[in-house]
This record gives sequence, C-alpha cells and structure tokens, in this order.
Amino acid sequence: MVSPDVIASSPTLAPSWQWQSWEGLPYLTCSLLQSWSHGFFTRQFRPRMPEELVEVLQPQAQAYRTQQVHGQRVVTPSEMALAAVDKVEADGILTERSHQAVWVATADCTPALIGDLETGRVAAVHAGWRGTAQRILPEAVARFLAAGSSLENLRIAMGPAIAGEVYQVSEPVAAQVGASIIPSERADTPDSILEALRQLPEPPLLDDSHPKRVRLDVRRVNALQLQKLGISAQQVVIAPYCTYQQPEDFCSYRRCKENKVQWSGIISH
Repeated sequence: MVSPDVIASSPTLAPSWQWQSWEGLPYLTCSLLQSWSHGFFTRQFRPRMPEELVEVLQPQAQAYRTQQVHGQRVVTPSEMALAAVDKVEADGILTERSHQAVWVATADCTPALIGDLETGRVAAVHAGWRGTAQRILPEAVARFLAAGSSLENLRIAMGPAIAGEVYQVSEPVAAQVGASIIPSERADTPDSILEALRQLPEPPLLDDSHPKRVRLDVRRVNALQLQKLGISAQQVVIAPYCTYQQPEDFCSYRRCKENKVQWSGIISH
C-alpha cells in the first residue's frame, strides 16, 4: 500500500491528500473537501457497494448511484425518483438536500467530487475520455449554477485515475478529447487539435513510441475545461495517484481487463 503519509498535490500550498483508515482498510480524503464527509475508496473495500460504504462516511445518509454510460448526463435524486427505470443512465449526480450521498465507480476513469461551500450541495461525476470529450464536468458545473451556486464557491477534487504518462490512446481519440478545450478556429482538423494541445502550458498530450498513438492526461483536460469556465486553480486539485501504476490500492481496467472498480462518494451538508 502507498505510504499513509499526507502527500501534497504540489510543492506549493496546494490542498493535500490524506490516507484514512476504516477497520484497517485505506481510503483517501482531500483537504479541499474538508467541509464534507467524502472518500475516494480503494480496491480493498471490494465488493462493498455505496449502500454499505456510506456507513464509513455518514450512516444516516441516503446513497445514490447511477448506471454509468460514459456520457454527459447529470441528474438529481428527484429526477432519478421520477424515472421509470430501476437504474438511471447518467454519469453525474447532484444533491438537492442534506444527507444525500452521491457515488461514482471508476477503474481508470476520473472520479470527480464537487462541493459548494455556500449551499452545501455536492456532486459526484464519472469522467472517462468519452465523458471528458462531452465536457461532463462543465455540465455538472452548469447544473450547480442553475441551482443558484456561484463559481467561486465550488471546490473540485479529481481522485485516482490513470496517469497521462501511461495512458496510450489513438490520435483520433486524443483529438476528440482535445476538441473540448481548443478553440474552434484552431480545431479544424485532428492534427491541428493535437498540435494545439502540445503547445499548451503543462500540455495534456505526450508523445508515444507507437505510430498514430499518444499519451493523454484526461484529468489535465478536465482541469483546463474548468479553467475555461473561470474556475481558479486554487479551487481544483488532482490526486497524485495512478490506478494503472498502483495495483496494490487501485483497480485498473487498462491493466487487468477485468470489470473491477473502486467507489468515490461525497455527502451533502
């Protein structure tokens, strides 16, 4: 297991990540979200589901989860209740009242937990490359704003996911994701999108030794999407953990090709 010491996300005063323990099992929290009960859980908690994991964070809370489909839909518990299906298809859940626990499952994709300091509302978002290409995090932010939130009150933590340095994708996939942050006048062809990504500060695109392949940092793309909305860097933090490279703590579909996941959840005030 990774050392349980507090590990800062950067050498500056950026928010830090802490390893917590429940009955000897490790999970992560982030100081940026200290106003809320939350956790990025590890593979050691399998096969527990959110209905059980909520006991770790706040036993009286009601757990909500969806059928994740790699899209951009964000729903509320009341919208889920109105749906005439057992499991609503969506990749984000936004709370409406207190003691609602919202959860997402990931196994290389990005789990993002969002909280509003003023209203106490929270959201959990599943952002794989497809959801990122469809700008699911900006969609979640839009849902917050429609409910009365202000941008400056939002706090966003992106948990363990596959790191860009090891995430090999095809150039068309990288271009599809990159189009979500490159202005349309510079994104007229896939090649122009890739070149524009390479020119960004802290570029989310790295070269790969295989022809027509690149390495893509999906969490960095999500951070740039948020930046384009006007959300400051101080409001966003990315976990310094890679699901692919740390098999002792995280499931990785890219590594094992198995349908095993870890859950991340947050509870509204």
